Order: sequence, then structure tokens, then C-alpha cells
Amino acid sequence: MSANRIFETDLHQSEANFTQLSPISFIARSAHTYPDRCSIIHGTKRYSWRETYQRCRRLASALRNRGITPGETVAIMGANTPEMYEAAFGVPMAGLVLNTLNVRLDAANIAFCLNHGEAKILLTDREFSSTVKDALALLDHPIVVIDIMDSEYSGSGEVVGTTDYESFLLEGNPDYAWTLPEDEWQAISLNYTSGTTGDPKGVVYHHRGAYLNAMSNIVGWNMAHHPIYLWTLPMFHCNGWCFPWSIAAVGGTNVCLRQVNAAHIYAAIGDHGVTHFCGAPIVLNFVINASPEERRDFSHQVNVMTAAAPPPAQTLQRMQEQGFNVTHVYGLTETYGPAVICAWHPEWNDLTIEQQTAKKSRQGVRYHALEGLSVRDPETMKPVPADGETMGEVMFKGNVVMKGYLKNRDTTEAALAGGWFHSGDLGVIEPDGYIKLKDRSKDVIISGGENISSIEVEDTLHKHPAIMFAAVVAKPDDKWGETPCAFVELMADAGAVTEPEIIAFCRDNLAHFKCPRQVIFGTLPKTSTGKIQKFKLREQIIGRAHQ
Repeated sequence: MSANRIFETDLHQSEANFTQLSPISFIARSAHTYPDRCSIIHGTKRYSWRETYQRCRRLASALRNRGITPGETVAIMGANTPEMYEAAFGVPMAGLVLNTLNVRLDAANIAFCLNHGEAKILLTDREFSSTVKDALALLDHPIVVIDIMDSEYSGSGEVVGTTDYESFLLEGNPDYAWTLPEDEWQAISLNYTSGTTGDPKGVVYHHRGAYLNAMSNIVGWNMAHHPIYLWTLPMFHCNGWCFPWSIAAVGGTNVCLRQVNAAHIYAAIGDHGVTHFCGAPIVLNFVINASPEERRDFSHQVNVMTAAAPPPAQTLQRMQEQGFNVTHVYGLTETYGPAVICAWHPEWNDLTIEQQTAKKSRQGVRYHALEGLSVRDPETMKPVPADGETMGEVMFKGNVVMKGYLKNRDTTEAALAGGWFHSGDLGVIEPDGYIKLKDRSKDVIISGGENISSIEVEDTLHKHPAIMFAAVVAKPDDKWGETPCAFVELMADAGAVTEPEIIAFCRDNLAHFKCPRQVIFGTLPKTSTGKIQKFKLREQIIGRAHQ
């Protein structure tokens, strides 16, 4: 018998030893291995891994006791609190699908998500009761509502449910005998896109993908056991980039943060020894622009993972100068959060800080669990050359790509055409194989036949010492077709800054055809994950043109 034939036989005989991959297995291991180690810090609350595991099992049991059957959806409208963390495990332990709702959406969009996802139960924090109350009036099916009564919430949000979360847990069994999914391709969660150009799309994750991306987070970030992780990233966003499961896998401590600001971030670092946190560039800006009163001294290294929008090179440089070690990642809701990482080479440590920043501002290479990352011509599907100049669409392939969009076969097939997930992001491949984003396809400005990357112009604007945030969009122009228009949010202490000054600064640092022809000052609209809402800026331009 050949060696291959023997190998195949051995595999057949050992099939019973294989189990399905699911990240919910991580918490059982940590509860067994580190039962008394602190799992969660939230204000004055402290939970051990034994306690968190018991609470998750209670949640799973209570959900099943209410008659919710495997495959059905449980939604949560929550802040970064223990209840939100517990839902990441308790809901799938019951064989159910977790839908973490974006708390920044309006009532109509929340109602759409609840209706479209057919949620049977809604766990909701009192802080969002006003939106939830309006959303409930728009539902097309009955739903059980359970209030999260977080002691760290000091507002006046009303009770909208039939019971509270702690009472609901008492309905469950702390020793509930949960099981792994029968099939690791079963849905574990449902995450809706923001819906800025129509109804939100329901992105379906499976257990296998969540397991693999949680592990990729650990390997890619070089996370040792027992990190102290600060929840600055919303847990509703791509299931917290899979980090609820990652932190359980390494027996870490989750420091919950209900309100994200510089003072609270520095306080958590000083009081709890935070070693890691994630966030969009807006969070990094909180940190580097903190006042002396908000800052706290610390002697250990704090690791920061940033994504959601390409971070300005100036922001990365200032973070590094202030002692934070920043790792740049990139991904989408459809890729379980981060799926690309700017993997660091030790020899780059010898470069100047400006050169290091240039390296770090790139999106990078594929995550360990991502099978394929490519930049291709979307029409021919041919890869672009690795010349750092030829643009194409960034595409993904592998186990950490979504199952598809819920109840949306046509959009799913279009997004996964040719065996690759089409991101809609435009980028280049540099000679060393690292990818660098140039723009969203819809954000490229075509002026006089020349393509202008809004990201490049924004990166230049962020180098101006008076600018906190900047966004560049296309403005219709009779002569050129389109020209760049800059929206600028200034530092609090910026003083008097004029439009000609900003334009002159750009002309000193960019090719003149790329420079903004108009600068509009004000507070920029942002999503809860720190992305500037460019569609609202485009609406402003249209509104101004009609005045």
C-alpha cells in the first residue's frame, strides 16, 4: 500500500477526533486554565474568567429557555460593557446568531436591521432607549426586549423592556452544557454595514472565520498571554474586530470603556497597566492631542492597532514620538475586520522616524489566516504589476471572507465574482509586495483627465500643525470636471487660519493640480468608528451650489 493510501486510511479512521472550529471554545479553556485571573474590569466591577464563563453559560441557557431555536438571531444595542462581551460567547453557545447593532444608526436603520435579521430578542442599554423605542414601533414582528442596566451609565434613559439583563441571567444555568456547532460554516454573527448609500447590508460571519481571524490577531500583533486590553474600539464593529475571542484565547483582561476620550484612555493606562488597544485614527488623535491635565505617566510600552481609515503619516509619527507602538491593519466588515497587516521588519528600526512612518502608513500584506490578497484590474481580473504606480481594486480570498450578504444573492455574487471578494478600494502593489491604498473607487477625483487621490491630499493637509482632521472630496467644476475641495477641522488652539494659507501650504507640498481649490472649515461628520462621512460633505457641496 502506498504512503498516500495509508495516510488517507488513517484520516478516515480518525475522523471522529475532529471537532468544529469555533472561537467560543477559547473561553472554556481560559476558565479552566486561569479561573481566578481577572477577565473584565468595568468601573468598580471585577470578574474572573470562571465568573465570566458562568455568566456566558447563563445567557446561553436563558436564551434557549425562552424558546429561541438554533439559527435564530439575537440582537444587542450596547456600549463597551461586560454584557456586550458576554454576548459574543453566550449567544453562539446557544447555537444562535449574534447581531451587534451600530449604536450610531437612527431608529429607521435599527428597525431595518431588526426586521431584516428577524431578531427574536433584543438586549439594549438604557443609553440608547430613545432610538430603540422609536425603532420598536417600526418592527414587523414581535420581539422580546431586555434592558441592560449598567451602573456606569449616569444618564436618564428609560426602561423599554420586559425585564433587566441580570434578572434574565438568573433564568439560566451557570453549568449549561453548550456544544460546538455541528458545522463550523454555520453563522456565528450578523454585522450590518452603515447603509450610507442605501439600506444596510447584512454581512454573515461563520464560526470558522471568526476562530481563524481571532487567532490571526494574536499572531500578527505578537500578543503574549495575559494582555490588558482596553476597549476603545466599539464591540459592535465587526464583533470588535474579533478581539473578544482573541482576548479570551490568551487569558487577557478586558478593560471596558463606556466613553472614549483622552482622559479615560490615559487613566486606564495609568490605573490598570493597559498594554493594548485598537481604534481608528480619530482615537489616535485623542491620544496625541491630549492636554497636560488629561495625560498620565506610564513606563511600559502600549501597543496600538489602528484601522478603519488610512491614518495620516503625521499621526503615526506623533504616536511613535510619544511612546506608542502602532501597528497598521486594514480590512472591511466583509473580512471580519482586519485582514491585512503592515508586518514590521526589524531592520526598519534603523530607519529615521520619517522613513519608518512611510513604511508603517502602508496597509501591508495578508493576515496569517487570509489565503489571498491581490490588487487586480476589476474588468480583466489580471493582477497589476508591483510597481507602486499601477492602480487596481484590492481583492481578498479565503476563510476570513464573509459567507455573503443575508437575503441578497445578487449583491453577494457580484461582490464575490471571479472567486475574489471585491473591496471597492483602489490601491497599488509596491515593489516589496506590500499594498498601499490610494482611494475608494467612489472617492477618486478626476480633474482635467488626471486622477487625484483624496488620501494623498488629506495626508498633506494633516501635516499642517493647525489641522486636527481633514477630508477631501470632488467639487464639480465647469472647466476641469472636478476639483478637490478640502473640509478642515482645526485644533482647539489653532487660532486664526485662513483658506489662502491652507491652499498655499498644499501648493508647497503637492503638485499644483492636486491642491484644493476651496477650503471649508468646521466640525467634520464622523461615524462611531472614526470614519469621516464623505457623503455628507458631498451633500454640503451640492447644497452650497444650489444656494
